[in-house]
Amino acid sequence: MKLNFKRIVLVISMIFCAISLSFSAMAKSLSGELEIFSWWAGDEGPALEALIDLYKEKYPKVELINATVTGGSGVNAKAVLKTRMLGGNPPDSFQVHAGQELIGTWVKAKRMEDLTGLFKDQGWMNKFPKDLISLIGTDEGIWSVPVNIHRSNVVWYIPANLDKWGVTVPKSWNDFLKIAPKLQAKGIVPLALATNWTANHLWESVALGILGPDKYDQLWNGKLSFASDEAMEVWETFGKILEYTNKDASSLSWQQATDMVVNGQAAFNIMGDWAAGYMSTTLKMKPGKDFGWAASPDTEGLFMFLADSFGLPKGVTNRDNALAWLEILGSKEGGDAFNPLKGSISARLDSDLSKYNTYSQSAAKDFGKNRIVGSLAHGVTANEGFMNDFATVMGMFLKSRNAKQASSAAQAIAIQNGIATQ
Repeated sequence: MKLNFKRIVLVISMIFCAISLSFSAMAKSLSGELEIFSWWAGDEGPALEALIDLYKEKYPKVELINATVTGGSGVNAKAVLKTRMLGGNPPDSFQVHAGQELIGTWVKAKRMEDLTGLFKDQGWMNKFPKDLISLIGTDEGIWSVPVNIHRSNVVWYIPANLDKWGVTVPKSWNDFLKIAPKLQAKGIVPLALATNWTANHLWESVALGILGPDKYDQLWNGKLSFASDEAMEVWETFGKILEYTNKDASSLSWQQATDMVVNGQAAFNIMGDWAAGYMSTTLKMKPGKDFGWAASPDTEGLFMFLADSFGLPKGVTNRDNALAWLEILGSKEGGDAFNPLKGSISARLDSDLSKYNTYSQSAAKDFGKNRIVGSLAHGVTANEGFMNDFATVMGMFLKSRNAKQASSAAQAIAIQNGIATQ
């Protein structure tokens, strides 16, 4: 029998059209509920709402439940999530810091679905940096969808205030320790600090500045002991810096610490670039004019990063709805709707930077050329067990200011959590 080539092509085309239509129909027919779990509330809420609006536009029949648990850096949300995961009641999708925070806990416990198929279906394998995909994956799969890239090692200030006080942004911690007494004598807090997790955030910038990127990385692969002289110097310097922070730090949120800088009560604050989102989106300040930024002291040319991401727990009730949520998070449309409001940059390589403000454009430029290292405070470099234990070590140090004791304790928890062997 002679085959009609045109007819075969037509039939194949019809089949593909049918498949395409079935997927389209499936998308439109999604219904039921979707529970998303995050810690984005208050001033970070508008960015999350932008993603929610996109989802509702595409899937209007789905009732989206925004299960937000307030608390900076997820300090409260992680505790609630642990209870739900262990209780067999996981949210359909939840926010988590990319890296060991997820892999070392819920992936290790076999509680997460492999998303490699989703990445390949969506064409994401060449849309996200290879190093980032490696970070959110293991030999057994890819475990979350990155929503953004944040920078941790940023010092924030108000240019007009520095001009008024006659000081410049310190390029090193030695510079800061020379400037700080002069500011303190004027009744100005040299460095605003907030609740204890922000002390961890400050510590990692100090560690990167004192150790440099190679030795900093060696802390996390066990090649440099936390009890070494170099690591002890980090605690010693950190203790000196704390002398020039506000005494009420433990009672403040990170936004309130930022407000101290904005209001002229403090000169500097070291915080992630969600502070840029807060100042530009909530306070309506213009980056580069109303507020300024620089790499934290001794870290010029280094980009300490973290990424927020969402994963898919095994056995969730609304799996299809959750997959549709993850598709939006990983899309160019989703990234460029969310990140300009959040103060972060998209994790995608094809982001439209014309939609971003001056700060975010500078961050994207630095991300492309700087040496990249991971954040401890935000889940990149160490598992959640170490992070929880490190918070205890930090609490101890904030009271005692004993560098040797803190160094020894940090090494002990590194061994306990599998980071170091001796």
